[in-house]
Amino acid sequence: MNPRLLTPADAVESLRRKVHQKWAAAVCAGLGVGDPVTFSVPLRPGVSSGSAVARIGYAAWHEWYTSWREFADRHPAGVAIVRKPVSVQGVTDDYPATLVTDLDAAVALVSGAEPPPVDLARARALASSLRSTGAVLTPATVRAVYQLGADDAEVLLSAVTWLRRHPDAGAWTARQLPVPGMHTKWLDTHGALLRDVAGRDVRDEVRPRPAVLHLTYVDPDHAASGRRRHDAWTTGDMHDIAYRPRIVLVVENRDSRLWFPPVRDTIVVEGGGKAAGTLLANVPWIRAAEHVAYWGDIDADGYAILDRFRAALAEPASDGAPPKPVTSILMEATDLHRYARHGVNHDKAGRPIKPSPAILPHLTEAETTAYDTIATAGPTPFRRIEQEAIPLAHAATRLLDVSMRSHS
Repeated sequence: MNPRLLTPADAVESLRRKVHQKWAAAVCAGLGVGDPVTFSVPLRPGVSSGSAVARIGYAAWHEWYTSWREFADRHPAGVAIVRKPVSVQGVTDDYPATLVTDLDAAVALVSGAEPPPVDLARARALASSLRSTGAVLTPATVRAVYQLGADDAEVLLSAVTWLRRHPDAGAWTARQLPVPGMHTKWLDTHGALLRDVAGRDVRDEVRPRPAVLHLTYVDPDHAASGRRRHDAWTTGDMHDIAYRPRIVLVVENRDSRLWFPPVRDTIVVEGGGKAAGTLLANVPWIRAAEHVAYWGDIDADGYAILDRFRAALAEPASDGAPPKPVTSILMEATDLHRYARHGVNHDKAGRPIKPSPAILPHLTEAETTAYDTIATAGPTPFRRIEQEAIPLAHAATRLLDVSMRSHS
């Protein structure tokens, strides 16, 4: 250990870091959960002998000792300075060795020029409320709830109370839970925290929504029959699709589905964005199709959706149907260059599109090259080519090419 002398300013900064790390454990300990927590900072690590003092220098030692004598006259109550003997130039005396405080004194000590690292009154009130509702009280849950806004924290506590009174949430969907103050999408953001705090995952208990797919029949013989071109299919309903497709194309945008050109034995499905994998993975007639393809925007989100969709279909379906490969169209590096004139760098609100650090393991080499080009944190000509900018006739031709290659 390299000998060091910590000044009062150094010790306060070290103490601030320790408060950041351990305040939640100290709050829990105050309620009888976990071992007691103290905060201590060694003030002269590696300096316990006269020879160590000599190596540092007597002038530096004297200056350090003087700063701690001055500190001892003004430190807040609850702060203790433990002293241990050192023999310096033949004279043995007790010198500051460790600064020790409890949580309150530590927060008071570090709350000088900077704001306090934690609002103790709020932290303790939240921890007490969690305990009174029967929630799982740990440093991790206290810290996570503390980071919520006041409204979300109140909803969380209401949800824990509600779950205690309702051992089975299967009569509601995730958006129907009658928890006071909970908006319909609250669980989408805070479901994992509620699981950790309540000790049960209500998202696994609620009534699942059936998958509802919006689709377009593009088979030319079907179109000639005069029957409906656009349809919706719901899991578990008695209604069935008009014909069993040999090809299923999943698209990201509605216009691309509604106006897709004729392709024999094909159904075009609107994917539902990031939910595409979950929504479509267990649809029997999609799994049964000879060929499943995906076409989305050439941007970070489009490739992330493709990655999830391919991963979802790479697993067996819930009914035992085998894994299904997914091919993309118009999402390779050559497509990136061919349609580069449609590339943009800003979203619909005029904000710059940000790079993506996500690693997408289920992309092909050609898809990965395109993804790396538009998602890089470095310079790139553009970050997005929207699906609607590419002529639908090109997509139909590419889909036919892919289908024909699968037969060769």
